[in-house]
Amino acid sequence: MEAVDAAGHDAGQAAGAPQGRIARPHYAPGVPATIAPVTEPLSCMLDDAARDFPERVALDFLGATTTYAQFARQAARAAEALRSLGVGAGDVVGLILPNCPQHAVLAYAAWRLGAIVAEHNPLAPAAQLREQFHIHGGRVIIAWEKTLERLVAAAGSLEEAGLGGLRVLSVDLSRGLPLRSRLALRLPVAAARTRRRELRGAVPTGVDSWDDLASSCPPLDAATPLPGVEDTAVLLYTGGTTGTPKAVSLTHANLRSNAEMSLAWASQSTRPGRETFYAVLPFFHAFGLSLSLLCAVGLAATQVVLPKFGADLVLAAWRRRPATFFPGVPVMFDRLVTRARATGADLSSCTIAVCGAAPNPRQVAQAWEEATGGVIIEGYGMTESSPIILGNPISPERRPGTLGIPYPSTEVRLVDPEDPSREVAPGQVGELMARGPQVFSGYWNEPEESAEVLLEGGWLRTGDLVRLEEDGFYVIADRRKELIISGGFNIYPTEVEAAVRSMPQVEDVAVVGLPAEAGNESVVAAILPKEGQSVTLEQVREWAATTLSHYALPRQIAILSEMPRSQIGKVLRRVVREELLAAREAASGAASSAAASIVEHLPGAGGSGRQGRNEP
Repeated sequence: MEAVDAAGHDAGQAAGAPQGRIARPHYAPGVPATIAPVTEPLSCMLDDAARDFPERVALDFLGATTTYAQFARQAARAAEALRSLGVGAGDVVGLILPNCPQHAVLAYAAWRLGAIVAEHNPLAPAAQLREQFHIHGGRVIIAWEKTLERLVAAAGSLEEAGLGGLRVLSVDLSRGLPLRSRLALRLPVAAARTRRRELRGAVPTGVDSWDDLASSCPPLDAATPLPGVEDTAVLLYTGGTTGTPKAVSLTHANLRSNAEMSLAWASQSTRPGRETFYAVLPFFHAFGLSLSLLCAVGLAATQVVLPKFGADLVLAAWRRRPATFFPGVPVMFDRLVTRARATGADLSSCTIAVCGAAPNPRQVAQAWEEATGGVIIEGYGMTESSPIILGNPISPERRPGTLGIPYPSTEVRLVDPEDPSREVAPGQVGELMARGPQVFSGYWNEPEESAEVLLEGGWLRTGDLVRLEEDGFYVIADRRKELIISGGFNIYPTEVEAAVRSMPQVEDVAVVGLPAEAGNESVVAAILPKEGQSVTLEQVREWAATTLSHYALPRQIAILSEMPRSQIGKVLRRVVREELLAAREAASGAASSAAASIVEHLPGAGGSGRQGRNEP
């Protein structure tokens, strides 16, 4: 691919040129405009790291360490274990695991065989997992003990949970702990019993131990053929704004291309074999998969692997093994800085933080950079692009609050959402389209769904509304499907959220549109106040009026006790909207006072997939 800029024009266009022609000049010195085509599958990344840095610690799991040489040997044995189960090239292996050493080893083992890793959230509801199993049709499922226990409790049996007729194996997280910690778990004391319940679960009858099988197998025959780079490597599930699950099919070339782009992006600020990454983003999510499981190995970095995010858990690990590179989401950075200030923890080892999944409030970015002395950069992407499309440069030219500029070998353009063949005028909001080697090949067994987002020429419709600023940086307007229309005006929830979130008494907010008279929509701000604070509609409108047009001001507010979020902390507007609609319907039917009105207050309801102030 030639060195092209945001719209496929020559990379050297000057700032101020028409839309899409001003991306590459903002690159940090030494960052290439393009990357070389991928010629080797993902498993070769681990082979290279083990060859060049065999004694470097690859994985640190709650204090237990694995070197790159050990990691590679374990992956070779795990590949043979999978082969002994009948898994071969093109077969799907379902993983239902939190971040743990077994997860990392299994992924690289499957890729070495040419098998496809189907990633599942171990905390997902049983019905959702059952639907995902049906979509990919894999015959081997390897799951955390606690997930299996929960699935059987919810469904009644493995068969009812969608696992009937499949080969299911269990993973014991405690097997990855240091010996001292494993011995402590056996103590007949309350603390040990609590810890055991966090890590282990009752294994259903008929389920064998993956840990026992993998440790007893010899290494895979080195002569086993490698998969092709265009073979599918991973299936990641996404529901988009509709909530309907689809399996995104990503090839070895897709994933490795995006990892190589990220490594090139940070090449002037990182050192092979000397960095320490924190793997707190889940491996089953594209963000965590790419920046932790792939980029860390590509850089032969140490990964501090944590099964979940918690500020105290991270800071305890940080004291033992300080981070230099931290991928995360805004809520993580905010809670880490807050807790570090309270405890006196030192975060100054971290030179680079990468923030994604949601806009990073300016005050959070400033607090992080003050605490670390490093930089925090924002990027943009989606599962279908492996995931990163745009990023802020790791240089003084970065522009906080924006999505950044196109990644190497990546072309983007802004088009009319109703007519993707027509590019919008400079400065106007348009739907972002992207093309590059990281763009997926389609949804698994969903040709019609794939055709809706993959257009002629390999262009991906992102569904996001974006504006190109005069300086060449891209700014999010909103999701096309979440655009609010009122009185003929387009209202972008992200802009309203930014205004409301800047209020000193607001911790977080989700803005949605609810049906109103004459086909209009009413702007509703669902607000999570800070501890001990209160917020009124009048205060919100008065505050927001300084930055928003009158038609964009919230007409109603809902006060939440907790904010619905995804597993990585992204606010789920779709869920907020569904609950507000349900509350409205209940109120109109003279329902309980808990849902009496959304004009001022709506108490948040508990449930899975939610997070309050003290949970990630």
